[in-house]
Amino acid sequence: MALSPAIGLAIHMGWLWHSVGDPLAFVHAQGHWGGHASFPPLALGEEFWQFAQTGLGKLRNQARVVEFFTSLNIPFPALNAHFVSTLEFVGGILLILGLFSRPIALLLTGSMFVAYWTAEHDAFFAIFSDPDKFYKADAYTFLFAALLILIFGPGRFSLDSLIATRFHPYMRTPRWGTDAAAS
Repeated sequence: MALSPAIGLAIHMGWLWHSVGDPLAFVHAQGHWGGHASFPPLALGEEFWQFAQTGLGKLRNQARVVEFFTSLNIPFPALNAHFVSTLEFVGGILLILGLFSRPIALLLTGSMFVAYWTAEHDAFFAIFSDPDKFYKADAYTFLFAALLILIFGPGRFSLDSLIATRFHPYMRTPRWGTDAAAS
């Protein structure tokens, strides 16, 4: 079972070699969109580091953030600027550690939807008519990263998982194909 992703990748690379002549076409295609191939957990870690960095930048420049929030007609701009800056900085660090992952991801997802709604309003509604505009918006990668953690959880190599298995073994979910009543 553990080899199935590797087997699937090998089959896909064989198909690419046969059809395109390049077994690593999926890696080379990343350059077309300005991206780079990375191990997905590392890419998410980079994204969480970006959350922390943007939050720190906002914390250091509160006056500009309050001014920007005022221009977007966000209610209580000073309070919201402090909240969002702290949320992005502390939330980014907590997501890197994998601590309180789902609650933080829920808050960050809400924050990114508000960012889309206020600062990237045209891009938000262009998701079906002009998807490139939606994907190129500043909030997209942050929203996508937060949604991934919110939906799928932090994974095995997180402090949330360590705490759950160390201190609350009854919280572990049964594996597929096992009888939950037998344990």
